[in-house]
Amino acid sequence: MAKKKLHIRKDDKVMVIAGKEKGKIGTVLKMITKEEKAIVEKLNIVKRHTRPGGKAAKGGIIEKEAPIHISNLILVCGKCAEATRVGKKVLEDGNKVRFCKKCGEILDK
Repeated sequence: MAKKKLHIRKDDKVMVIAGKEKGKIGTVLKMITKEEKAIVEKLNIVKRHTRPGGKAAKGGIIEKEAPIHISNLILVCGKCAEATRVGKKVLEDGNKVRFCKKCGEILDK
């Protein structure tokens, strides 16, 4: 099965548009493409109760980021600093890039 193309990638700045974290902005730390989810820095924090185990692993209550479905995220443009939809186009040299639908800025480096 082919990998699905997503509108969000690692290190993108995104805004949450639905759920308890609605309106907050963060950076994507990790993408889980099979589940179409992303882990966003300092958003959707959950508490996990862990047992001590291994050599240096301490037990206790650990707070960490939980995945958010990508349908609840929208990209934030670096130039116009607004939440925007993403368009895709092919440049003259044949590269496919994402661009901001509001200002036209190319989002890929």
